[in-house]
Amino acid sequence: MHVKAVAIFSVVAFFFLSALSYGAELTIGLIPEQNVFKQVARYQPLGDYIGKKTGIKVKFTILSRYGNIIKRFVSDKMDGAFFGSFTGAMAIQKLGVEPLARPVNLDGSSTYWGYIFARKDSGIKTAADMKGKRIAFVEKATTAGYIYPMAFFKEHGIKDINTYFKEYYFAGSHDAAIYAVLDRKFDVGCAKHSMFDRVARSNPRVIKELAILAKSPQVPSNGLAVRKDLSPALKKQLKEILLSMDKDPEGIETLKHFEAIRFIPTTKEDYNPVFDIARKAGIDLKTYDYMNQ
Repeated sequence: MHVKAVAIFSVVAFFFLSALSYGAELTIGLIPEQNVFKQVARYQPLGDYIGKKTGIKVKFTILSRYGNIIKRFVSDKMDGAFFGSFTGAMAIQKLGVEPLARPVNLDGSSTYWGYIFARKDSGIKTAADMKGKRIAFVEKATTAGYIYPMAFFKEHGIKDINTYFKEYYFAGSHDAAIYAVLDRKFDVGCAKHSMFDRVARSNPRVIKELAILAKSPQVPSNGLAVRKDLSPALKKQLKEILLSMDKDPEGIETLKHFEAIRFIPTTKEDYNPVFDIARKAGIDLKTYDYMNQ
């Protein structure tokens, strides 16, 4: 009995010390897929739920730009992050992070795809029509907001965006890219479909005035991945908490606020489509300069 008690204490102590190895809380990074205030409002209840279940406070770190997350993950000693598909692919390759789970969207998908869009009254319908126009990207470290469009342009014989477009701009977030076109500041835009749908739910003009010109292959939704040296016990607990939310009344309410149906398991292999799109865009992740110019 004494030996059993010692063993239980050792497991608990190991879990507690591992959880606190970077500090007295779990630090989770968030990419700026939308306005930072909206991003915090969406994720905070999820953080509170995880904190309540684990007994460890969850602190979200909002990043000012997508490209910062690889560098900041190390410098800020983050325990995990809700990576986008491209930043997730980079983090897997460069940092060895371990994906745990990702949300199932309200439309039933656990993936998203990129849209290239323009105003319906712009007359722009093809890649050829985009020549000499102004295009709004999101950031160079996004699949939907840059990597897929670059693959699309390469497929259509567009080799240099500097000469093909009159102007290009990095909006910094998907909703900002959408509004840049909606408000006629730019002619063509790029964004992820889930954010396109989210903005459309609050602003009917999106569906009424914007036309989808191209759609990317599906890639995994923003999911939680953690540092490779986080304790196995804590990794397991975090994954179980997320995967069982839809079976818990409090978890169901949190999911409603998060605008998701449930979480599902995510693996490194789920990011293979991202690597494929990058190859089609002529991008080598090992040498890619993902900071905006």
